[in-house]
Amino acid sequence: MRSDTAPRPAPADMTGMTDMIVTIGETLAEIMAEQTGHGFREPMALRGPYPSGAPAIFIDQVARLGHPAGLVSCVGNDDFGMLNIERLRRDGVDVSAIRVAPDQATGTAFVRYRPDGERDFVYNIRHSACGLVSLTDQALGLLDRARHLHVMGSSLFSFRIIDEVATALKHIRQRGGTLSFDPNIRKEMLDIPEMRAAMEMMLQHCDIFLPSGPELMMLTDAKTEDEAVREILGAGVSEIVVKRGARGASYYGRGETLHLPACPAQEIDPTGAGDCFGATFVTCRLQGRAPRDSLRYANAAGARAVTVRGPMEGVSTFAELDAVLAHGAGAAA
Repeated sequence: MRSDTAPRPAPADMTGMTDMIVTIGETLAEIMAEQTGHGFREPMALRGPYPSGAPAIFIDQVARLGHPAGLVSCVGNDDFGMLNIERLRRDGVDVSAIRVAPDQATGTAFVRYRPDGERDFVYNIRHSACGLVSLTDQALGLLDRARHLHVMGSSLFSFRIIDEVATALKHIRQRGGTLSFDPNIRKEMLDIPEMRAAMEMMLQHCDIFLPSGPELMMLTDAKTEDEAVREILGAGVSEIVVKRGARGASYYGRGETLHLPACPAQEIDPTGAGDCFGATFVTCRLQGRAPRDSLRYANAAGARAVTVRGPMEGVSTFAELDAVLAHGAGAAA
């Protein structure tokens, strides 16, 4: 983590910059086992494909909130790729920087829920079109119009992708933009050695840090949550938002701490809830909403997301979030 708290450099050129939020990373097709159990070592009924990928879910939620949104990604020239592009475009995402790789398959994630609610994943990310995400001319043009870059830890799965994300970060910083970072680590990815160093780099440069529970302490030397918060804020991060699932969420800023309960919800599928939460918080903050209001909306977005089966199927508009806050989180339409 960085040791200085120097102010961010002034933008060199803001010509053409808009309020757009951009993220970079994997776009997947997700297939779910219909019955709970352990793993995929026998034939079973499956449901899907669903458009998915943490960056794709995040940016789709941003777009559904009516905020300018763009995604830098890569899919194969196949039905799974078109499924994602068409969904994102329909919801208002700028898909001009999603490259279609003619000789690669779109990434996939197979998921099965265990009886205790935990999940087993089988991924094809690194050796799919996801592994070819790059800063094309279209991607650089998108970043030129962006005010904010969001990075998911799940996207930092190879040295090449890490280099592309680092270049995107430098590009947005030089133009006076800001960064949010969600570690979003799956246990299946922890054996990739370069990921920790890349996540530390993202934490060193981010403005809004969005860990889930234990992820708060994962990149620090702290022994307690309070120590971790002090270390991260002291290193230059402006805001920390800890996602706690059914226990709500916490906000830590310079001089302000908030703990808000979760909105009530009947959980059907938690996949994507954290991405919807993060997208809503970041969007609200960039729109000038206060931390408490932003956290309330983020909690509502996470609650609504879990009531729908499918990782991207529970994204919300502000009107839908207002209904959650007013009446509780029922099943989404």
